[in-house]
Amino acid sequence: MTEFDYKPFLKTLTTEPGVYRMYDVDDQVIYVGKAKNLKKRVSSYFRSNITDSKTRVLVSNIDHIEVTLTNTETEALLLENNLIKKYQPRYNILLRDDKSYPYIFLSAHQHPRLAFHRGSRKQKGEYFGPFPSSAAVSESLRLMQKIFPVRQCEDAYYRARSRPCLQYQLKRCSGPCVGKVSDEEYQEQVAMVRQFLTGRSQDVISALVERMETASMSLDFEKAAKHRDQIALLRQMQEQQSIAGNFAELDVIGYEQKNGLVAIHVLMIREHKVLGTKTHFPKVPKDSGADEVLTSFIGQYYISTGNHSRIAKEIVLPFEIEEGSALEAALTQVSKRKVNFKCNVRGERAQYLALANKNAQNSIEVKQSAQDSITKRYAKLKAVLGLSDIQRMECFDISHTMGENTVASCVVFDGQGPNNREYRRYNVTGITPGDDYAAMDFALNKRYGKMSDEAKVPDIIFIDGGKGQLGRAESFFADWQLNKMPILIGVAKGTSRKPGLETLLIDGGRKTVNVESDSPALHLIQHIRDESHRFAIAGHRNKRQKQRTQSVLEEIEGVGQKRRQALLKFLGGMQGVKSANIHQLKQVPGISPEMAEKIFNHLHDKA
Repeated sequence: MTEFDYKPFLKTLTTEPGVYRMYDVDDQVIYVGKAKNLKKRVSSYFRSNITDSKTRVLVSNIDHIEVTLTNTETEALLLENNLIKKYQPRYNILLRDDKSYPYIFLSAHQHPRLAFHRGSRKQKGEYFGPFPSSAAVSESLRLMQKIFPVRQCEDAYYRARSRPCLQYQLKRCSGPCVGKVSDEEYQEQVAMVRQFLTGRSQDVISALVERMETASMSLDFEKAAKHRDQIALLRQMQEQQSIAGNFAELDVIGYEQKNGLVAIHVLMIREHKVLGTKTHFPKVPKDSGADEVLTSFIGQYYISTGNHSRIAKEIVLPFEIEEGSALEAALTQVSKRKVNFKCNVRGERAQYLALANKNAQNSIEVKQSAQDSITKRYAKLKAVLGLSDIQRMECFDISHTMGENTVASCVVFDGQGPNNREYRRYNVTGITPGDDYAAMDFALNKRYGKMSDEAKVPDIIFIDGGKGQLGRAESFFADWQLNKMPILIGVAKGTSRKPGLETLLIDGGRKTVNVESDSPALHLIQHIRDESHRFAIAGHRNKRQKQRTQSVLEEIEGVGQKRRQALLKFLGGMQGVKSANIHQLKQVPGISPEMAEKIFNHLHDKA
């Protein structure tokens, strides 16, 4: 089955626990596994009676194997998940969505800020969560802004205020930046936010009821009405999030496997509230069993991502897994508290599990339907263009405003539809402003000028434009050195520029193809064209906004982030920097006399 001489290798293996890495002839890691007994586990791959096709294919690609010994099976499990995340082996089950989970952040400023946070937690303050999705955090922040008038603005915006902003006018911020609220009153609101985020919302309601009654007795009806509105919103939020059950902290995992797809739905409950749900679609090699898939998912979801604080004390599983005890021990070790798996559940847990399984099943049906639609569109496009196969398509578009801030976009579609990881933007420079032809030349050269991997060469390149744009693309590929030549197609809008009236230009515009407006092939072309247009416009807007908000100090060579911060802090903001003379600039820590003169001249347009 393989050229790998496994017999001498197996003789050297120990019976201790550890991790093994399988490599192919290109020295690429193709599989990572862990074992309680390395000799027994690795030997099982080379039995003569293997019926699993996935294992046979894996073994046929092995060139050599490396092992790392560990003290315990738990250590092996932790190391295995770290290596899977590092190498992304093609025969492992991979959880693609491994971004850090979002939190709600309450800063430690004099007037604390409430904000969305993702990533390392280095800032001073308190972090609440994690939440299963950014949408859950955004919705919570939006609702809290209505209930608690705590600022959510950026620190730079907060420091620069000289009068109340729109949020104050909308009664969604108490205006601490301009002294519209006392420090004591602001800290009271912050304390209620803290109580609410730690699950003590009933305590917050009780305190507000008491304050409402006190204000009413003092005939301060405006303040009483304010507290009444806060109470009403809090109760509404409780009704939306509350679960009629006794479980304060619980994760419920639903599972569905169908037609080569796997959906795993996670329902997160904290402090008797649903923080949210999320469905994951891990990349699963053919013939992978449910036990193997769920085991890999749990390890990568809870361990590899590094967000160990999100591990619930109790995790409800859809079925028992062989390595459940080892996983429990690993999660207990990384979270530093006891973690239990529950299977074959009853009562409320069973209801939650049924709901999670139902969501997993629905998600896989929706994804399958979308995949069927994409497959149908690809089939129709192949028929229209007379192609036997389409594995990869790319589309280019140019966006600018009167020639300024020109951005070129390149979007990629593979057999599954849009491949967002492959999308690229290019800031176009060195051309005459407004010259779209030159911008297209620039983008094509950036994308394909140094390309050597034919696997990355698309089957089709769509150009959003007419004959001129397409002609530039054909000129670029006239000297193409690789064996694989992409088909170049221009997508020209009709005279009324309405969707459905597009014309496909081939052979430099010498040949045109009109596709029926209701054809799935045209819908696919419109999709990739619109996606490139959206991606280009988004990049152009970001560049334009960045230019508008960019500090003039960033234009000065030699003035990096630390020097900018020192200047702004020492001189009291940008206005202080602009009004400072050379002597005052020299007093700033880290600013030499030469640099002070350079900054002064730049700010005052002196050569």
